[in-house]
Amino acid sequence: MSVDTATVRHVAKLARLAMSDAEVEALVPELNNILGWVDQLGEVDTSGVEPLATVIDQKLRLRDDVIDADPLTGGNVRDKVLANAPDAQHGFFAVPKVIE
Repeated sequence: MSVDTATVRHVAKLARLAMSDAEVEALVPELNNILGWVDQLGEVDTSGVEPLATVIDQKLRLRDDVIDADPLTGGNVRDKVLANAPDAQHGFFAVPKVIE
């Protein structure tokens, strides 16, 4: 596959890029070089290679999802938190309705 000036102009129009004739002419060989590299990568035999999401094998460090019983750092402090709210109703922050 090769790129010509009409293709570059079409892609520039789709991307809403204003390009001069000189910029279009300069971009044609660059895009053709990129497509050449892509074609070259397509020739590589990858039949025995497993697909990867990352190069490094990473494991997520998860912790148990438990509520800490300590009243300073844990949960169960809803009433103390809502005491600071300007308006609380039924155990939740109450905010004014906004409809536009």
